[in-house]
Amino acid sequence: MSAQPRRRWPAEWEPHAATWLGWPHHRPDWPGKFEPIPWVYAEIVRALHAYERVEILCHTDQVCEEAIGALRSHGVRLDRCRLHVVPSDRVWLRDSGPTMVWRADGQVEAICWRFNAWAKYENHLADALVAPAVARLAELPAVEAARPDGGGRLVLEGGAIDTNGAGVLLTTEECLLSSIQERNPGLDRDGYERAFAEYLGITTTIWLGEGCVGDDTHGHVDDIARFVDRSTIVLAFEPDPTY
Repeated sequence: MSAQPRRRWPAEWEPHAATWLGWPHHRPDWPGKFEPIPWVYAEIVRALHAYERVEILCHTDQVCEEAIGALRSHGVRLDRCRLHVVPSDRVWLRDSGPTMVWRADGQVEAICWRFNAWAKYENHLADALVAPAVARLAELPAVEAARPDGGGRLVLEGGAIDTNGAGVLLTTEECLLSSIQERNPGLDRDGYERAFAEYLGITTTIWLGEGCVGDDTHGHVDDIARFVDRSTIVLAFEPDPTY
């Protein structure tokens, strides 16, 4: 009989204490359309904070003050939020932040991947420090994920993977196995699956083909398919029956 995994990555719909967001500040991410974005984020926080705490990372003190003003204007109770000044290049915490897992001893643990801006953008040095900052603010033990072949830290983003909470993971070949925007040169399918087992407790990996055409991330699975319960995957497109 095989040993039980040391960790379990819970599904997104399982109970959790808080949602972590980065407050928008990098205008080039919304070229010519930035003005309504803080309003949208304030609405997201307004909807969330009625049910759980919201943790918000702000790039600077000024961004923090702007966030407080926007939240107050939307009727957000600031006692249900915590704002932290943590420098960032962009605000996509799903990708730059850690992956929270349950250890076998019942402790929540932060798995910190190496972040290199989807192997595309040069300005990512601040984002590369976001995962350990979140772990520190959450007062959680942090683990730096390493490649199983001894090739250094493992590059991965949260949007590249999805789970049903019961040991099954979704990802795409385009994102992790392509030589374009290559995250971990030389790491093959078996190597990734060994890392998923070690850090996330994954026993089955489902490899889809490609992500959305034109996606900056080059194949993130969260654009095309997600688990909605332990046995159901919802696709965000109509499959080609000839594929």
